[in-house]
Parts: sequence; structure tokens; C-alpha cells
Amino acid sequence: MVNADVVWMLVATALVMFMTPGLALFYGGLVRAKNVLSISLQVFICLGLISLLWFVYGYSLAFGPDHGSVIGDFSYLFLKGVGLGPAPAAENIPHLLFAAFQLMFAVITPALITGAFAERMRFSAYLIFVTLWFTLVYLPLCHWVWGGGWLAKLGALDFAGGTVIHIASGASALAAALLIGPRVGYRREPIHPHNLPLTLLGAGLLWFGWFGFNAGSALAADGVAVQAFMNTHLAAGLAALTWMFAEWLFQGAPTTLGAASGAVAGLVAITPAAGFVPLWAGVLIGALAGVICYGAVLLKNRLGYDDALDVVGVHGVGGFWGALATGLFASRAVNPAGADGLFFGNPHQFWVQAVGALAGAIFCFLLSLILLRLVDALVGLRVEREDEIQGLDLTQHRETGYSF
Repeated sequence: MVNADVVWMLVATALVMFMTPGLALFYGGLVRAKNVLSISLQVFICLGLISLLWFVYGYSLAFGPDHGSVIGDFSYLFLKGVGLGPAPAAENIPHLLFAAFQLMFAVITPALITGAFAERMRFSAYLIFVTLWFTLVYLPLCHWVWGGGWLAKLGALDFAGGTVIHIASGASALAAALLIGPRVGYRREPIHPHNLPLTLLGAGLLWFGWFGFNAGSALAADGVAVQAFMNTHLAAGLAALTWMFAEWLFQGAPTTLGAASGAVAGLVAITPAAGFVPLWAGVLIGALAGVICYGAVLLKNRLGYDDALDVVGVHGVGGFWGALATGLFASRAVNPAGADGLFFGNPHQFWVQAVGALAGAIFCFLLSLILLRLVDALVGLRVEREDEIQGLDLTQHRETGYSF
């Protein structure tokens, strides 16, 4: 094992872990003051719940020996046999370090979905849903793409989680927003973020952590990691600019919320492509992500569903664009372990990417609908109307975010 690779992957793992508290701040600023703690806790508690499930059976089902190109097995139950020897996926780092790195991806993915049903889901229902969703949605999809499943065998490229994380969370968020319904007062009274400086801080922490997210997915301190690092930064910066200028053009003013949302959209879109595309493509992917995701958020308002914090428009649409863009701009000159895309003479890769993105979206949407209906039948998904009006911080957790 290479010491530099081990050091880098330890740092990258910590950076990805840091994204989850960053997401809590990002989402916390976007909700109303009466719900800042409820959304923050929903995000933060995934660090505990998903870590436990990953230790018991999650890693084994996601990365254990393949069965039918669909799922792993229980070879690594309770992380048995996952020690300091070389990882099967990367012999330059310890197996346990690879499992830890992948754990941090598993933690943040269900946390992203919370933005869709912010300010209206019971906490008990949330814990049950996350457990079921992680087990029945995330683990199979992760295995399909990264664990040797059928999408991996098909040749789908997903460098750091465009399908596994962002399309998965976005499609599931759409199911949740449609099934749970809009917040009380939605489209009839103003519902504004209560603390945009908090959101901007959260966006900055996500941007910072995303270097571990994307560059760490090279699984080595090498040139591919450097390429992914720079693509990540350029895409985020360009998307922040294009989203801001788009809303300036269409709504008459540039906003802090627009710049922060654009940066996250760029980070999402470059995620599947980061280690496969040249820098000019990273710039283009980010620039278009800002416009495409801004348009998707505007479309949500026309369609009328209440995705409270724009998980569908940013993560779902951004992840889908990134997956397709990988099929357009991937180049083996950048990463010999990848493939050439459409613009480098291989149109087949574009269709593979489209199949992978569509399969992931349909699977996550349909299964999430089923799981949400099951949880609703068991404990009820939504808080009572009076509790929602009073705020979830008090009614669900008996505390408040601010004392004046």
C-alpha cells in the first residue's frame, strides 16, 4: 500500500463526513426559524443511523461478492474480514479505509432527500423511512454501479455518485414531495428562508467537502484526483455565476440564494464526470448546470409540487445532466480506466449513460413511493396541521433554535 494514498484517503473521508454537517447548515438556513432544528437533526442523525446500518450489513450488501448482478451478500456482515489488508476495489489502500470512505457517501445520500419534505414529516416516520430507503434503495443501486452489478457490467460511468447519490436522492425527493403534499400555506402565503448567511456558510462547507467527495473517488493521490479536484472547483464556480446571471435576467436581481444554489448545482453535475472529462468540459458542464437547474426550479413552481428546498431541481436534474454529460465529454486521455464519450468518437457511451440514469431514477422513484406509503400506514408520515403551523422544533423536539 502507498502511504501517500492512505493519507489522502483519510483526509478525503473526513472531508466527505464534513459535508453532512454542512448540509445541515445549508438546509437549516433555508427553512423558517421554527423548523431550523428539525431539518438540521434529520440531516445530522444520519451520521449515527446510517453508520450503524453500514457496520451491520450495509457495506456487505453494497460491496460484497456479486449475486445476480443485483446485490452483494453477507460476507462482510459486521465488517467481518474488512481489515487493514488491501481493499478489493483499490489495493493501494486498506479495505477498512475504503469501507469508511464509502460510508460517508451512504450517510449524506438519504440526508439530501430531507429537503423535499422539510417542515412537515414526523421524526419517527423519518427514521423508519431512512432505514428502509437505505436498505432497499441505496444498497442495491450502489451495488449496481460500484459493486460489480449490472450497470457496472454495462459500462456506465459514475465517478463519484451522479446516479448513486444525486439522481437517487432527487428521484426519491420527487416521490416524497408528491405523496406528502405541500406545506400549509404553500403558494398562498410567503414562505422564505430565515437565515441566508447560514445557508451560504453551509454551501461553502459543501464546496470544501466536495473536494474529498470527487477527488477522493480517484482512491489515490494521483493525476486523476488532481483532475477531479480542478473540475470540481471550476464547475461549482461557473454554475454559481450562470445561475446568478440567469435570475438577474429573469427576476431582476442577483441573489445570495441563487449563487449558493448554483454552486451546489455545479458540484452535483460534475460529480459523475469529475475524473473522466477535460477541464474545458468541466467548465461547460458547470456553466450549463447553473442554467438547467435554475430552469428546473422555475418549472417546479409552474407544476405546483412542493419540493421545499429544491432537491429535485438541483440534485435530481443536476445529477441527470451530469450523467449524460459524462457520456458526451468523457475521454480516455484524461482517465484510461474510463471510456471515450460521444464527442471523442464513442456515441455508445452516451446511450449507456442515459440507460443508467433512467434506470436509477425510475427505480428510486417507484420504490420510494412504495416505502413512503408503507411508513404512512405504519405511523403516519405527516405531523398534525396545528403542529406544522407551530413548527416542528417545538412539537417534535421540544426545543427552539433561537431565544430572543
